[in-house]
Amino acid sequence: MNDKPQTPSKAEDTPPEKPHGKLDKTLRAGKKIFQPPKYPHGVHPALVPGVSIEDQRVRYGIDKPILVVVGALIIAFVAWGIVQPEAVKSISGTMLTWTMQNLGWIFTVIAAGLLVFLLVLAFSRAGCIPLGLDGEKPEFSTGSWAAMLFAAGIGIALIFFGPYEPLLHYLQPRPNAYEGGTDPAIVGGLVQTALHWGLNAWAIYAIVGLAVAYFSFRRGRVPLMSSILSFITGDSNSLGSRIIDGLAIIATLFGTAASLGIGALQIARGAEVVTGWNTTGNTIAILIIMVLTIGTIISAVSGVSKGIRLLSNTNMWLSVGLAFFFLIVGPTAFLLNVVPGVVIDYVGELPTMLARNMSEGDDTEEFLTNWTIFYWAWWVSWSPFVGIFTAKISRGRTIRQFVMGVLLIPSSIIVLAFTILGGTAIYLEHTAGAVTGGTGEMPAPEETIFIVLDHLPGGQIVAPLLMFMLAIFFITTADSASLVNSQLAQKGNPFPRRGVTVFWSLCMAGIAIVILLTGGDDALTGLQNLIVITALPFSVIIVLMCVGLWKALRSDPRTYRQNYQRKILDSAVRYGLENYGDNFAVKVVQTEPNSEYSAGYGFDSTSPEATDWYQRTDSEGNPVPYDYETGEYLDPHGQLDSMTKEQRRERAKLEKEARKRAKRMNKR
Repeated sequence: MNDKPQTPSKAEDTPPEKPHGKLDKTLRAGKKIFQPPKYPHGVHPALVPGVSIEDQRVRYGIDKPILVVVGALIIAFVAWGIVQPEAVKSISGTMLTWTMQNLGWIFTVIAAGLLVFLLVLAFSRAGCIPLGLDGEKPEFSTGSWAAMLFAAGIGIALIFFGPYEPLLHYLQPRPNAYEGGTDPAIVGGLVQTALHWGLNAWAIYAIVGLAVAYFSFRRGRVPLMSSILSFITGDSNSLGSRIIDGLAIIATLFGTAASLGIGALQIARGAEVVTGWNTTGNTIAILIIMVLTIGTIISAVSGVSKGIRLLSNTNMWLSVGLAFFFLIVGPTAFLLNVVPGVVIDYVGELPTMLARNMSEGDDTEEFLTNWTIFYWAWWVSWSPFVGIFTAKISRGRTIRQFVMGVLLIPSSIIVLAFTILGGTAIYLEHTAGAVTGGTGEMPAPEETIFIVLDHLPGGQIVAPLLMFMLAIFFITTADSASLVNSQLAQKGNPFPRRGVTVFWSLCMAGIAIVILLTGGDDALTGLQNLIVITALPFSVIIVLMCVGLWKALRSDPRTYRQNYQRKILDSAVRYGLENYGDNFAVKVVQTEPNSEYSAGYGFDSTSPEATDWYQRTDSEGNPVPYDYETGEYLDPHGQLDSMTKEQRRERAKLEKEARKRAKRMNKR
């Protein structure tokens, strides 16, 4: 929580003595038309500038039911996976088959539908609604914000799948698409990869980030998944709220652990390439997970987060350098020529690729299970983590800026990076069969990039650097994901307890080990089985988030003002043109209550739907009344920070009397 004194918003801490200043003049003149309604804090719902989370009294603390139940489930799963990995593999495989055959379509609908939903929001009237108070400036400059979004798109999976996936789709294309190993397959393989990592992936992240940012910075709610769905679950301590936050933690644990597992595999294979040691099997990878988890724990408990952040920023630029290395020493002309074709074909074929479904035959079903739907599920499991990150850095942006930035900046970088890394691998294979050795058989995913480096000038020097990058990605990813899970388990606390963060780090490491054990020689098998199953429940939550966000935007102050403006100005301008041509002006006058000429005719501005959301709450979440007799709040929050000790003591003496007055007013 920010310890600095918060500048109170006008709507929250300096309400007018009367709700409608213009009515006062009428009343003083003896022309009383009606008794003006009383709104929360004396502010009409269309004039609320927004409510920041800092304006609310929030009591943070460990949510013991979530921590105990989710923690026990994860510990039990890890123990089961270590003792009986084959049983986990068998059962999860059966569950995966059933899920894909019966519910796989859900992930496709989400991936396609969210992209459309976000674009509709961005280019509708809601696009100008800020993710913060009216007039609040963005916390970060546009350049810094874009750089952080860029960093969010770089990680372990990019290095792991960068050369491997485009090459695989080049040699083994999706059914009924193009012939493998041919010229059309070059762009085709890159386009198929762009589908999995591009706009649809970031649409899944963006909807979670948008919902969290809007409800936290615009409506004053804690950054929890359950806060967004309070219209269904009610109180934050309800069973439904805890189930939602618990599912978010589980999805994040499995989604992040999958990246950690494949990162450890790639580091192990890199050690074999650099040193010549035999790293066959997953033993070395498991040891790497343990060692790097210790590094993550040290980062969490020792306060060296600034150093880790510095390493993370360094890693981002090293990743940029890696891409430039491939571009410069690799087939530069080939890569530059293929980029426009990939972008154009990706946009043109996007609807067709999204339309692929399980009913098109066994080959298509197998392809979708292993790749497309698996990726949609993986992005769903990552969405709480990445969504909360994008929300934190986007305060003050409008919905349109947020949607377009989160969709386009990371997607563009990732598609470009995959085109460079994957295009290099495809070129080496297409011209000389260098990656597969002329056999056409794909190498293991974790060793593909090292094979490609071996065929590039200076690649042997880059290989050790690549291992360092993977290790830093491992630590920073685990550290950040554990922090997000700690916040979810501590009622949104922005500064969670370190012990809880360490616990989630250990859980993540345990799941990563189980993924490797259940996958055996093929780690992707264990990855696919567990990711899809654990992501399915949270995919339903994402759909409900869309409903909650849509409902909230309909009652946003800016939406109300737009409704008033459209209703009154349209009719006034038309009337003026019809009767006076160019020579007319619009004048605002008071009308009779419930007059059909009133701007608010048919709208109850005092209804709970319109006013409840900006009612100030105390640390228990209960409403804090506004005392219209004194013009003060019962709760002195927002004023205490600027008071001296003597003033605070004096204020404390007045609280009891203020509460009594409030009770009398409520009875009236």
